[in-house]
Amino acid sequence: MDAIDRNIIRLLRLDGRMSNSALAAAVGLSPSACLRRVNLLEQSGVIRGYTAIIAGPEEEGVVAVVRITLERQTEEYLNRFETAVRRHPEIQECFLMTGDSDYILRATASSTADYERIHKEILTRLPGVVRIHSSIAMRSVLRPGRRTKAHAAGG
Repeated sequence: MDAIDRNIIRLLRLDGRMSNSALAAAVGLSPSACLRRVNLLEQSGVIRGYTAIIAGPEEEGVVAVVRITLERQTEEYLNRFETAVRRHPEIQECFLMTGDSDYILRATASSTADYERIHKEILTRLPGVVRIHSSIAMRSVLRPGRRTKAHAAGG
């Protein structure tokens, strides 16, 4: 992968629906050469797919970043926890971590009262959890799908 491939990936991250001709012009290639590179990036698995970023409760509600510590870090405990997390659409993201917390989650709620419900009815009942530390986001500064053309240009 060279600088042109990295530039293609950067631009597609900002706008996955960018036309091939616009992408080619932005990276300085002919449309056919650009399409060949995109196809190779897809076939090699570097580009695994494209997605739509949908407005959800976090647009108007509460976003909580939640650090979870488990009782144990055995394969059984990790698997049980991860299986349970996948059952709850209120939890948008879940990362297995190094450091002080075993997992970091991103959960969304319509209000702080709704987040309290999620905390009581979902997070405290996840298997193996011994500690929950929640932080409520005040506002989003940077998030996928919220970049402007100024970001794409580097300004």
